[in-house]
Amino acid sequence: QVQLVESGGGLVQAGGSLRLSCAASGGAFSRYAMGWFRQAPGKGREFAAAISWSNNINYGDSVKGRFTISRDRAKDTVYLQMNSLKPEDTAIYYCAARSGPTAYTDWARYDYWGQGTQVTVSS
Repeated sequence: QVQLVESGGGLVQAGGSLRLSCAASGGAFSRYAMGWFRQAPGKGREFAAAISWSNNINYGDSVKGRFTISRDRAKDTVYLQMNSLKPEDTAIYYCAARSGPTAYTDWARYDYWGQGTQVTVSS
């Protein structure tokens, strides 16, 4: 059973940075595509970023140019570096994994989810 544990959320001022981490266990991490999604109060789950087996990367339009996804296979960890944060980035951020090569942008394609970490950006 794959388990995902996010960390690194918190409160930051607009223009600041945070780095989220997602530690994976219980599966062959190198054979999973990994994604980050977010959900703001009263809104649906929004795609932020995803990375494939072979490090092909997709970004959501709202974070492109500000967020960077990466993975460390030695540590079974995926990261989301978030720069130039805006108040509208405030949300719970979820890490997700799917057994397969493709970094889909659709949350329904993912099989495993972390518990989420809160990111709050103040203006």
